[in-house]
Amino acid sequence: MKIKLSEKKLKDIKADCEIVFVVNKNLGHKFIRDKEILNEMNFKGKADEVLLLPEKKRMYVGIGDLELESLRCATALAARTIVKSKITSLKIALYFADDAGRGIKALSEGFLLGAYSYQKYKSKPTKNNIKQIIISSENYYNKKIEIKNLEEKIKEAEIISKSVNFVRDIVNEPPSDLTPLKFSEIAKAEAKENNLTIKILGKKELEKLGMGAFLAVNQASAYPPWLIYLNYKPKNAKKKIILVGKGLTYDTGGLSLKLGDGMLTMKMDMGGAGAILGVIMAISQLKLPIEVQAIIGATENAIGKDAYKPDDVLKAMNGKTIEVRDTDAEGRLVLADCLCYAQKENFDYIIDIATLTGASMVALGEYTSAVMGFNQDLNHKILKSAEKSGELVGILPFNKYLPKLLKSEIADINNLPSSRYGRAITAGLFLGEFIEKRNKKKWAHIDIAGPAFKDKPWGVNPVGASGAGTRLLIEWIKGVL
Repeated sequence: MKIKLSEKKLKDIKADCEIVFVVNKNLGHKFIRDKEILNEMNFKGKADEVLLLPEKKRMYVGIGDLELESLRCATALAARTIVKSKITSLKIALYFADDAGRGIKALSEGFLLGAYSYQKYKSKPTKNNIKQIIISSENYYNKKIEIKNLEEKIKEAEIISKSVNFVRDIVNEPPSDLTPLKFSEIAKAEAKENNLTIKILGKKELEKLGMGAFLAVNQASAYPPWLIYLNYKPKNAKKKIILVGKGLTYDTGGLSLKLGDGMLTMKMDMGGAGAILGVIMAISQLKLPIEVQAIIGATENAIGKDAYKPDDVLKAMNGKTIEVRDTDAEGRLVLADCLCYAQKENFDYIIDIATLTGASMVALGEYTSAVMGFNQDLNHKILKSAEKSGELVGILPFNKYLPKLLKSEIADINNLPSSRYGRAITAGLFLGEFIEKRNKKKWAHIDIAGPAFKDKPWGVNPVGASGAGTRLLIEWIKGVL
């Protein structure tokens, strides 16, 4: 699907279908040429309302306002509707007057993310016939906008969208196909493709490093664990950022077994690891002058005779001991060792991202990621980056009372708090116990359990994996400079 810019007026551009946004129910603006038909069809132009008129070669899409995220979502809705047809080319005008670069990027991302669907295992996959999308310089506000030098914004949108769709693909993979070993092989292939350094540590190396928490989670799995390390290191890098991702390719809950419904989508429990793989690929392609390291703990949490148990005491890489109260609180155990490994050298920031707790959905709803940490300025910068990227983020606050809930009588810390309240935050505080004192202000934790996987389309996202965290982290890294 190729996106191009044109200085021609919309009526002079040849295409199979024209996309027209109906802004805030306004059926009278200059791009609307079928007002009588719209009235006959009782089309009100409400947000997310769509009407395709094949005989007129036009599609009308309701949009409540012209904020960038609204543009992105409306364009995605148009793409999601049209990919089901035999239409091969689209055209659209500009619906913004200021910051044309960000507007072009938003429109492009809407088309590229909205047209996605996961069809790998369909015997008769639905073909996406859209070959070309032409964006006209003609403007809804009747203002002249120069678009000659905005091709780089389309290129940026293509790189970011390709990375998000890559993450969606691997998160959607069935767990018997995307094993920890397969994940490491995908990482190898992408490292080669994107000029990244890669190092993969197996079970023996993890044992030598003393990663007792990570290894315990893996004990019952038929597949060995892997720690995947990738590095993008440009010349004269201005900052160094470390990303750590939870890579549970499947999570049964272990001996603290999940109910059937709770287990159904647990192939997505490597969503955090998938996101940071997509991010480092995009950063390399964008050629940003920032060193990025990605560390992934890839394993399964299975059941069997070798499974770790509630009441076990584990020792993490930094020597801290952990009393296991729930084997389904396993992601934080894997991340604890990965965070210890990540802090062997100096850096500017360390961010971990994980589908960690259902409690984050209780706190913020199913579409919003939770960010937390000891540095409020960093938390708020991540929040602002989310707004720019189109993702939703809310900040969950630490306080001095909650750490007491993680107290253990026989070990240094429990993996589950003594109270059911605030469990998204206590999970973040657990991870904070494995951040060295000198690095506390450099760290943030992002819980993407809510938006990572859905059974219905929403915004620019399809059914299934959304690629949550990918656009957010790319935008945040761009803003670090």
